[in-house]
Amino acid sequence: MTTRARWWIVAAVAAVLAAGLVLAFLFVPRTAPPSVQASTPPPASVSSSPPSSTTAASPSAASTTAASTTAPPVPSTAPPPPTSATPPPASGPAQGSPAAQRLAAMTLAQKVGQVLMVSTPVTGADANSLYALDSLHVGNVFMKGRSAAGSGAIAAVVSAVTAHVGPGTAGVRPFVATDQEGGFVQIMQGPGLDTIPQAIVQGQLPPAQLQADATRWGQQLAAVGVNVNLAPVLDTVPGAAFAPQNAPIGAFGREYGYTPAAVSSHGVAFARGMLAAGISPTVKHFPGLGRVIGNTDVTAGVTDSVTVRNDPYVQPFRDAVNAGVPWLMLSNAYYPKIDAAQLAPYSAVIIQGMVRGDLGFRGIIVSDDMCDAVQVSGVPIAERGVDFIAAGGTMALCTDQALLPQMYEGLVAAAQSDPAFAAQVDAAALLVLNAKSATGLLGK
Repeated sequence: MTTRARWWIVAAVAAVLAAGLVLAFLFVPRTAPPSVQASTPPPASVSSSPPSSTTAASPSAASTTAASTTAPPVPSTAPPPPTSATPPPASGPAQGSPAAQRLAAMTLAQKVGQVLMVSTPVTGADANSLYALDSLHVGNVFMKGRSAAGSGAIAAVVSAVTAHVGPGTAGVRPFVATDQEGGFVQIMQGPGLDTIPQAIVQGQLPPAQLQADATRWGQQLAAVGVNVNLAPVLDTVPGAAFAPQNAPIGAFGREYGYTPAAVSSHGVAFARGMLAAGISPTVKHFPGLGRVIGNTDVTAGVTDSVTVRNDPYVQPFRDAVNAGVPWLMLSNAYYPKIDAAQLAPYSAVIIQGMVRGDLGFRGIIVSDDMCDAVQVSGVPIAERGVDFIAAGGTMALCTDQALLPQMYEGLVAAAQSDPAFAAQVDAAALLVLNAKSATGLLGK
């Protein structure tokens, strides 16, 4: 066969093959290419990997993310997120509130400062008080002692003290508390401040009259710069005959009466009067000191061996919570029929089970004094605030400003070493900041 013939044969075969390919392309159905979404792995979930050590279990970190208006960057190869017919849920108040934003901007030291209340003499701050405010960022003040200088002079002292709060607390203003129950427990006296009778005398007034009087007393407190009153006492002393033996309450006439109903009607009237004046009342001393003998301030081993979890003597506190009181103070006593393992300020059964659970209280749970009180002397000072916050408390009160640095350092160290406890500090500080936001103390 000649060379030219061979090339004609090759050309003919090639033509036939080409025609076959064209026919296959025209008549065989084509399969769609796989979608980009199916071939691209989904982005990793935020919750699928553990958070970094600096944000572990930190509500403030979670709040910052939820409040952010900028979505995280999406890899260029990933498809756009699908459009959902149901919009995502809006962030809750704890996530996007001004208080949460302020918390997210705070250092650990500043957060710890919000869950502490330091005492300062009502006659003028001392070096220890100023150190706590200036250097330790403590964000709340208790005016202690006695002053009969009158409203003008006391207002000047309060103003001078509170001027030290703000620069170290991210601009957040302080809660300024005092003890203005009446009778033997009235820190601020003199011109411009009524002499308030003992609670046992207040209990003889019609509740409406007591509420009106308490409104006036609250207005006098507001005029000197106080915004929290550590009153009224809602402890029920079981009878007049027992009152002299009841060292913390009955011996001083601090009870409104000898039945839960009498205590409730008048204690709640006092609290409502304070609220009407713009003062946050603090009901105390949960779950009650009316049945004890010793005074926890000066005695150890103070025990109430009678009160149980659903005791009728708890009713005044329940009524006050239902009336909207924003603060509740715990007793330092021991209640073995409620929690045989812990004193009240360290008891999750009392704080979380009873106060948060049974009563449904959502406000600030403040401790009684945790620095000088002999009842808690068996616990090292550095551990007292830690144990209180760990049990569910909100703010630890220290009436000995010289001892406060130990409590502060204990809280900071515990939060630095334990992410779970750091989250509890965040939660307590956020509760305080939300309360300050509601009362105009959050700052700009």
